[in-house]
Amino acid sequence: MIGLPRPFHDEYPAAYAYRIGQWYLSWNKQDKSLGQFFTPLTIARFMAQLVPRQHKLTRVLDPGAGLGILSCALCETLDSDIELEAYEVDLELVDCLNACLLYTQIWMEARGRYLKYKIVCDDFVLKQADTLYWSTNNPFDIVISNPPYFKLSKSDPKAKVANIVVHGQPNIYALFLAVSAALVRPGGYAVFITPRSFAAGQYFSRFREYFFNRMKPRAIHIFESRRDVFEDVLQESLIMLAEHSVQPADVVLSSNVGSVDFNRITRRNIPIDDIITKDNILHLPLSENDDAIAELVRSWTGNLQSYGMQISTGPVVPFRAEKLVHSIGSVPSTHAPLLWIQNVKSMCWEWPQPRKGQYLLLNGADKLLLPNRNYVLLRRFSAKEERKRLTAAPYLASIYTDVIGVENHLNYIYRPNGCLSEDEARGLAALFNSNFMNSYFRIFSGNTQVNATELRKLPLPNLDVINELGRLASKLNADVDTIAAEVLRLYA
Repeated sequence: MIGLPRPFHDEYPAAYAYRIGQWYLSWNKQDKSLGQFFTPLTIARFMAQLVPRQHKLTRVLDPGAGLGILSCALCETLDSDIELEAYEVDLELVDCLNACLLYTQIWMEARGRYLKYKIVCDDFVLKQADTLYWSTNNPFDIVISNPPYFKLSKSDPKAKVANIVVHGQPNIYALFLAVSAALVRPGGYAVFITPRSFAAGQYFSRFREYFFNRMKPRAIHIFESRRDVFEDVLQESLIMLAEHSVQPADVVLSSNVGSVDFNRITRRNIPIDDIITKDNILHLPLSENDDAIAELVRSWTGNLQSYGMQISTGPVVPFRAEKLVHSIGSVPSTHAPLLWIQNVKSMCWEWPQPRKGQYLLLNGADKLLLPNRNYVLLRRFSAKEERKRLTAAPYLASIYTDVIGVENHLNYIYRPNGCLSEDEARGLAALFNSNFMNSYFRIFSGNTQVNATELRKLPLPNLDVINELGRLASKLNADVDTIAAEVLRLYA
């Protein structure tokens, strides 16, 4: 490639790959259609250092190599000779990748080691998905990966060939991890950085079952900030080192704030049974306080279903109901109130607001309307920079109307065969808004989306406790954290 920067004298390979990346981005952009997110240098080296040292010929797979910074960092770190297989489908990057690996080869030779590498310009999942279904010779000792990140339709060829790990809406990165796991030899390792969204939720349930049946986490690192790792990725990022093994062992759980302060890391050892639940959901408590929160919540035996409640997603999808959503209207004669995510705040809701169409035309909206009863309204999404995941408000049917509309970015809790009492609605909303419950939610979910499935399974305290929370929350200016601490006896 014309103009490709040359390496400095004795420059470290990962530093050269990073510099090539900055040069590439100065005249081009990462291809988001391919799910490209270049790995920062500090993260690449941190990942490489997690891998146990190898003292014999090491076979390495980089299934989404990009510029090769992860492979280069691994070559810096390991003491062994390396045979590398690197996959990259973006032909514009292949020349850059080859330059980085060629320099790494020269750098290693100067240190008495050799690198033999092969670049495969092919789709990794389509080429290797067969390994998900029958045993192979597991050719690789180490997989190191920052896989692409984007959603697929279930009809996509990649989703079809990897159907064994697909449930609901698949994401390409989970397919990369599953196929990579199939290619790791027993006793081998995989280290990867991905969004944390695979850690919970139904969409990744088949993937988790497959992956954790063969790969056991040995180290997990969490970035507490969602802003400092990759732009445009709403989920928290997570680094995991996993071993192809059936042997249980403690997991080293670590965290820091962002991608550049690896000098300030907290670490703790957690038994693997406390990390992976029976349904393969990852619970990642970062502190002793998180341990205490998780222990209390797990002691609760109730849930929405056991209390005769249900949770659903708002049925109004604005672009599908565009002709029914109006900026002005007459309630209750011709329109119903339409509640959006912007209408819902912590423990309160405001309607109407001037920002969006706040009225739903009654004529033609029969299937979209809900009875005007008591509900708990929950935002389904939090902003990328927000630490709080759960924002809920008790809706107490105070608008003069027979029906209401609830937009698709809201979940709502209701009693199918009756009506939530005011204390139940206020109590649940207070519980969800509390820092206590938000801390528990963060232990198992790194996603900005609050899924109804997760809330259905969420343990809840005794209904009498919820009602007591509601009675105290009905007082003017009541602080939900003070109420939760008192009623749940958090400091007893």
